[in-house]
Amino acid sequence: MEWEFTGERERITAREWPAEAPRWVALLAHGYGEHIGRYEYVADTLLRNGAVVYGPDHIGHGKSAGERVLVPDFEEIVTDLRTVEDQARTRHPGLPVVLIGHSMGGMIAARYAQRYGDGLAALVLSGPVLGRWAPIEALRGVSSIPDAPIDPATLSRDLAVGAAYEADPLVWHGPFKPATVAAFDRCLSAISAGGRLAPPTLWVHGDADELVPLPATRAGIEEIRGEDLTEIIYPGARHEVFNETNKDEVLSAVTGFAARHT
Repeated sequence: MEWEFTGERERITAREWPAEAPRWVALLAHGYGEHIGRYEYVADTLLRNGAVVYGPDHIGHGKSAGERVLVPDFEEIVTDLRTVEDQARTRHPGLPVVLIGHSMGGMIAARYAQRYGDGLAALVLSGPVLGRWAPIEALRGVSSIPDAPIDPATLSRDLAVGAAYEADPLVWHGPFKPATVAAFDRCLSAISAGGRLAPPTLWVHGDADELVPLPATRAGIEEIRGEDLTEIIYPGARHEVFNETNKDEVLSAVTGFAARHT
């Protein structure tokens, strides 16, 4: 079920995967250039494990309004995501909320937890952009950004995932926008200075992730890790661990973690 709301800057399209008698709410934050519709398998797995699932297309992504992949300020995306959480809490009062963010969505989720973490039962970060991300470091201050699309083979060892990504008309296949690069840079700095994560946190990452390499994320995690951090690194896995050849193992870890904290 889709609905729209007026976000901080543009009309935002959000989605609910409804469930009968859910025990908890899963709030999803997708990655750069993609959209929430790519999380059907994730949502179905969460539904089978007692969740009702919510997630928006971020500004400039998927079915939401705005120039494609132009993000003026990630703080506004965090606020838009809060609006989705508020909708979920209105429809399902009293249920615990688990925030799950992938890649850029992991960065958004970390910042969200710094701002609104007291209301979260748990936090899941999948291949999160944290610390200093090489593409942003390389493009910071560059006025003319080269068109270098993501190599779909870096997403998963299941090459069908990359093929579907490449053919998806709602996925952005062009270059970064300078304003988005600057917004990434500001958000990563804000996270580094924003304090420790309060919710119990699960961090999952592939050790063969070329898009968001493990060492940089580890440095970023160390800056903000709270008292309760569970880390699972999957040997050979590429960037999209929720779409990897061992995705059921990864999602079982996520649902087991959520169950322990909800």
